[in-house]
Amino acid sequence: MTRLTAWGIQGIGEIVPGQQLGEVIADACTDEPNGPLADHDVLVVTQKIVSKAEGRLVAIDPEDPLSHKALVEQEAVRIVRRRGDLIITETAQGFICANSGIDLSNVERGWAALLPIDSDRSARRIRDIVRARLGVSVGVIVSDTFGRPWRRGLTDVAIGVAGIAGVVDLRGTPDALGRTMQVTEVAVADELASAAELVMGKSSGIPVAVVRGADPEWFRDSSIGELVRPPSEDLFR
Repeated sequence: MTRLTAWGIQGIGEIVPGQQLGEVIADACTDEPNGPLADHDVLVVTQKIVSKAEGRLVAIDPEDPLSHKALVEQEAVRIVRRRGDLIITETAQGFICANSGIDLSNVERGWAALLPIDSDRSARRIRDIVRARLGVSVGVIVSDTFGRPWRRGLTDVAIGVAGIAGVVDLRGTPDALGRTMQVTEVAVADELASAAELVMGKSSGIPVAVVRGADPEWFRDSSIGELVRPPSEDLFR
């Protein structure tokens, strides 16, 4: 029986610009209860601490709840929709999301966190440091909270990956009844990010989680581009 387990990493603490997240995570995961890590574990790291470590923080007016809106347009390559104060944009990374992914939660008042410039590179750096420090080969996912068209509620998705597939293509393989699947591509990085969010939460101060039990065949070189649908395949653009 396939079994997936997930747990939040305790003791990460407040991250400040210039810290190497790979070193912070490796130190936290050396011993119980956080570790030791094993080959084929998946580290899920929230965008917020990646942005903090990489200095992707911009000062805003703490008295003006809309002072970050200028940053939204600055970080966008295209405005998709507007409704009142809500702006749906396309980012340079290719994400369609609210407010260019700019976030005010879990950062000091008077600051806004921007998305990492290259979340795949951020994930690779963490993976390489953990492998060098702990001698294990893990997958790394940088996660962020996104809304979804046509469905209420938020969920965590992958915005950067290293060493773990973004999408597993099952087209051409048989289903449980022997029929050949024609269109099935599974967004495993998004599913792992969502599973990890359940043990991190939005207000618990746990920004890193481990997911253990992922299929070993999912571990390979990859990029977030696997998950970004190109405009030519998008029926709504």
